[in-house]
Formats: sequence, C-alpha cells, structure tokens
Amino acid sequence: MVLGRLGGWSADKDAYGTPVAPRAATQPDHWLVHTDGRRDLLPVRRWHGPPEPEIESVAARCTGPTIDLGCGPGRLTSALAQRGLVALGVDISAEAVRLTQGRGVVALRRDVFEPLPGEGRWAHALLVDGNIGIGGDPVRLLRRCGALIAADGTLVVEVEPPGAGLWQGQAYVLSESSGDRELRGPAFRWARVGAEAVARAATAAGLRVADRFRFGPRWFAELARS
Repeated sequence: MVLGRLGGWSADKDAYGTPVAPRAATQPDHWLVHTDGRRDLLPVRRWHGPPEPEIESVAARCTGPTIDLGCGPGRLTSALAQRGLVALGVDISAEAVRLTQGRGVVALRRDVFEPLPGEGRWAHALLVDGNIGIGGDPVRLLRRCGALIAADGTLVVEVEPPGAGLWQGQAYVLSESSGDRELRGPAFRWARVGAEAVARAATAAGLRVADRFRFGPRWFAELARS
C-alpha cells in the first residue's frame, strides 16, 4: 500500500528509504501531490507514534478478528492487539512490516489484492490514513475488502470530509532532502472519497453504509455487506 509504505519511513530516510543527513531542529517533510493540484503534508510522525484518539475510536468498534490493511508502522494493529483482539497488519513495505512487528504484533508483507489469510472470515477490515486511495479505484478496492470480511463483518474506512466528492487520478510523493532539495517519486494511481460519496462507491462494490462517524476533523464510514 502506498500510504503503508510511507508509514514505513524512518525519520532519517527520505521517501524511498535513502539515508539523508538529519536536520538540527526539524525532520524532512513529505507530501502527497495529486495531479489535480492538491498537495497533502503526510503525517509521518503521527504514523510512527502511539495510537491517537481517532485511531483508538476505530479500534473500539472492533469486537473480533481484525485485519489492518496498509498498516504502516502498526499503531492501529497494536491498538487492536492491546484490546485483546486477534489482529493482523498487512503492508507492501518490508520496513513497515518490520516496524509493526517491533510493536509486538503480527504483520505480513503482502499486497491487498494478493491472497491473504482468513479470507471471508475476518470480523472487521480497516482502511485508514487515506488507504481508500490504494490502486486508484475505490470500487475495486472496496469489493476486494468485502471479500475479506465475514457475512456479518464490517469494513471501517477513513474518508474525506463532506464535499470532497470522488476523485480518481494519479499522485506522487515529494520529499525534502538535505540541502533543501526535493525528491519526486514516480507517479501512481490514487483516489479520494468524500463522506457523501462513499455510499455510491460502496453500493457499486456490493456493500452498504451501516454508519458514518467522525472524530474531530476526521471522518469515517463503517460498511457492511448488502
């Protein structure tokens, strides 16, 4: 997962794992730049920190075995395990998987579209921190996630605030490096889904919106099978 891979960065590396000289007062910043002109500062420090209240609120909705897709450094997977749940983190980045395992929880290096353990039996699947954008096709991604959960399971998805609509296109990572240089990564397919647009994508994927909730400025939707 792209954001999972971003979450695997360490503070002394650039977006692609290349060591960079540390700054005295600040660490390098990284942005996700969308081809429609949007530019989002990536909260790498947050991903590497302890679970924030928003993440704890997502974990609190989980009552059974849960798969965390695009787990990054594993703060959500860890929050699930701390609640006594069976939890599996999945990420395409070897560094993200290593960091997740370093929190004492189970993680697997795998693409979400590849075969995964327990397909069709997970009580919950999670897509947070922008991971609804993975692959640039939300309907395909939601359909895949629907195949991972049990008949009475749910999928919790972090979405954009209302008004964002549905956007599909390309994005790339822009990273600061030493000497005030910026490193641009290759373009990849990406997507954004607003809170008001998730129902349409869910319906096309054979799912329905069971609930919408927010915590501060962040919005989420809980989806179930139709």
